[in-house]
Amino acid sequence: MSALATETLIPAGTWTIDPAHSQVGFSVKHLGIATVRGTFDRFAGTLEVGDDLAAAKIVTTIETASVNTNDAQRDAHLRAADFFDAEANPELRFESTEIRQIDAETFSVAGDLTLRGVTQPVELKGVTTGFETDPWANERVGVELTGELSRGDFGITFNQLLGSGNALVSDKVKLSLDISAIRKA
Repeated sequence: MSALATETLIPAGTWTIDPAHSQVGFSVKHLGIATVRGTFDRFAGTLEVGDDLAAAKIVTTIETASVNTNDAQRDAHLRAADFFDAEANPELRFESTEIRQIDAETFSVAGDLTLRGVTQPVELKGVTTGFETDPWANERVGVELTGELSRGDFGITFNQLLGSGNALVSDKVKLSLDISAIRKA
């Protein structure tokens, strides 16, 4: 991989997630027929990029109690022991183990996700959506990341089978992160 290709993807430097202009979301099937979407309101993260993208590092933390599905009762249940157990596990953490450039805008991120005290490998697909300097002279990069995981892999097994064979809550959870990150001076 050439340095030029790496610079086209994300220029070298330390990039910090701007939570005011970013979103960390998920979606999961309910009853096998509807999709419930949610976000986390409090998160932080950095991306360290050098001359070689393969040596880059992403570290992200998310406050589990900040889960928001626009339904207070459901959010309280998600914070409880059946799901995130936010009191005992206040944070989930993702740390990349490999970042691989696919083309000028696309990359994959392999890493370890720790949720409820369980660490499992997760792979995300990423797209660089652009670069811009904001009116306050901050250099920004836009990145969209998607992936999926199995709740069961993290010990989140709350469920109920329905007469149709569908589950109350799907085991498969889709992840979607829309990130605006600012390069540190």
